[in-house]
Amino acid sequence: MSLPVRVRIAPSPSGHLHVGTARTAVYNWLFARHHKGTFILRIEDTDSERSFPEYIESIQTSLKWLGIDWDEGPYFQSKRLDLYREGIDKFKQSEFAYRCYCTTEELAAARERAMQEKRPPRYDGACRNLTADQRRAKEAEGRRAAWRLRIPEGDIVYKDLVYGELARTHNDIDDFVCVRADGWPLYNFACVIDDHDMKISHVIRGNDHLTNTFKQILIYRAMGWEIPQFAHLPLNLGKDRKKISKREGATSVIEYKEMGFLPEAIVNFLALLGWSPGNEREIMTRDEMIELFSLERVNPANPVFDIQKLEWMNGEYIRSLSPGELTDRVAPVLIKAGLLDEPQLKSNRAWIEKAIGSLQERVRLLNDVVDLGAYYFTDKYEYDPKGAKKHFGRPGVGGDLSTLADEFARIPANEFTLERTESVLRELAEKLGRQPAELIHPLRLALTGLTLGPGLFVIVVLLGHDKCVARIKRAVEFIRAGVPVE
Repeated sequence: MSLPVRVRIAPSPSGHLHVGTARTAVYNWLFARHHKGTFILRIEDTDSERSFPEYIESIQTSLKWLGIDWDEGPYFQSKRLDLYREGIDKFKQSEFAYRCYCTTEELAAARERAMQEKRPPRYDGACRNLTADQRRAKEAEGRRAAWRLRIPEGDIVYKDLVYGELARTHNDIDDFVCVRADGWPLYNFACVIDDHDMKISHVIRGNDHLTNTFKQILIYRAMGWEIPQFAHLPLNLGKDRKKISKREGATSVIEYKEMGFLPEAIVNFLALLGWSPGNEREIMTRDEMIELFSLERVNPANPVFDIQKLEWMNGEYIRSLSPGELTDRVAPVLIKAGLLDEPQLKSNRAWIEKAIGSLQERVRLLNDVVDLGAYYFTDKYEYDPKGAKKHFGRPGVGGDLSTLADEFARIPANEFTLERTESVLRELAEKLGRQPAELIHPLRLALTGLTLGPGLFVIVVLLGHDKCVARIKRAVEFIRAGVPVE
């Protein structure tokens, strides 16, 4: 790179950080880190009706949670008005700038005429060539002027770092407003002033900004400023090949966090939505992604946001955690669910790590621990109805479990091991003339309320002598009470 790499992410605080914006942030961040450049956070909060302080905080919190740290900022457009005024004054001196006195009603009427005449509904240039006398007459009527950019003749051509050479003719863009009549700069103009002031070298953003890019290039030229390089990223699509929406599940980073996704899994997944490291690897560390990242390997085709793949990837990351790390991640989920509290976590940490660790291979989301392992932390659970019908409905199962409870009760607590409890169950099954499975399945249901889970005798040992016996007896009472199981 001939110039220092300086990139930015510029979200509008009209909502939480969307996963599409997060993907753009990831690409900018990887690009900056790869080139040892600068990553800047800018908040575009000039639209007071759509900007909310709580979302400003939420955006920053989401980026920090993802581990996307910024080197400068956050800068707020709402605090940069003096800079915009300087830019506006400079723009007014440009040969490409002119005053427009058209009212909202006149512009609407012109668009309506164009549509009736089957012409593109674009600005008709009514004020493009006003004389000084005509301008004075408009102002004498009390009209205030907006400032438009005069589109030059010819093509607008630039080389996009993802899409290659792109072009628009002057006929594709009408003279657009840069500064409103109240003196406020519109998006494209303020964006150019900000990017120029921040010495942005590369503008990396979604391809829904392509139209804006051609307008911004014209503004750069009108201002006589150096134009940054542009790279437009393919948009994330849902499985229906449409722009991702609520139908595809969560759309903000904070929602994915609440669902139990890990930040490193989300960053890894988002990085691969359109970019390839050049091999078949899918699970990568941040350092590996930083080392391999390049815009040249971004595919311009719009990728599909596959939530099932994200869940798979999240499960892979969960399985890579140590018992202590996994417990640190899961503990807030259990506390929020009312299954655990801080004193219990501190006093019984070793056992909690073992209990959570027993579920690790089956968990894809952190929240799965509540559904798959609540029985470790509470006796208040229901029996799976289908499982109860199948495993508690067999004639004689109540008696078998009652006998098993007696056998377990005879085992000294210090000998209540995986090997001893399994041996006792199998010996009892043989004595009763049962297959081991005829005791194993009812026992699992009695201890957990579920029909699937970790190894049964791992659960037995983790629950311990007294709790196992008590839960088996509870199941026997349930069976003998004839409680409906359908």
